Amino acid sequence: MKIGNRIFETEKHTYVMGILNVTPDSFSDGGRFNTIDQALAHVEQMTAEGADIIDVGGESTRPGYQQISAEEEMERTAPVIEKIKERFDIPVSADTYKTEVARAALEAGADMINDIWGLKYDRGLAKLIGTSGAACCLMHNRKESLYRNLMEELKSDLQETLALARAGGISDEKIILDPGVGFGKTYEHNLEVICKLNELKSLGFPILLGASRKSVIGLTLNLPVTERMEGTLATTLQAVMSGCAFVRVHDIRENKRAIQMAEAIREGWKQVEK
Repeated sequence: MKIGNRIFETEKHTYVMGILNVTPDSFSDGGRFNTIDQALAHVEQMTAEGADIIDVGGESTRPGYQQISAEEEMERTAPVIEKIKERFDIPVSADTYKTEVARAALEAGADMINDIWGLKYDRGLAKLIGTSGAACCLMHNRKESLYRNLMEELKSDLQETLALARAGGISDEKIILDPGVGFGKTYEHNLEVICKLNELKSLGFPILLGASRKSVIGLTLNLPVTERMEGTLATTLQAVMSGCAFVRVHDIRENKRAIQMAEAIREGWKQVEK
């Protein structure tokens, strides 16, 4: 698929989306990159370490987050996106579920919209994305973590999202799906989703896993957010072996190396099988 000016071979490789939170209250790195100079310095580091996409978020969506206005979110993200596109040759994603914010991001040069509500929060977003021709990552989410059959309902919910996307004019080749680890799911649900990532390939779209430093890792290992590197790498390895096209992570270099090793093992085993 094409994102910005780059072609991603989503059937062959797992790519790294680097997280850039320009927020004062993100669960992991709130306040560290919420000036333009700090943000650009971090983008420079992430690109040097091998990031394939930069995902810019202006509103924390951690559990219990405080929603901010579209105006405030635009003020945080659009100037940063514009400066990134001026200085770096890398696709940029805007992490937002609001049409107004997405429009400002696209005008600033964003190549992709990453919507944590899968087009179900703001029904104008699908048409905006479809008209713009931008790529999008559409995530599974629910207000309550109530399921009878998690994976079947997750896939059904994502089919609803795909219907909204198509009705808005978004082409299938512009869509990435995200199962939404940490959103509308219990600890046990999150582990099940990560375990069964390969089941999502039946939907026929590239899959993105976003588990970096999340609570499912902290609860499993009983570790604070600053000590979840190894747990994150384990989820990245699972993503590679399950055929995911993207991982959304904070630590680029380490995850890039883990992907390279996992892909070598996977491809080496295929050669043995032949």
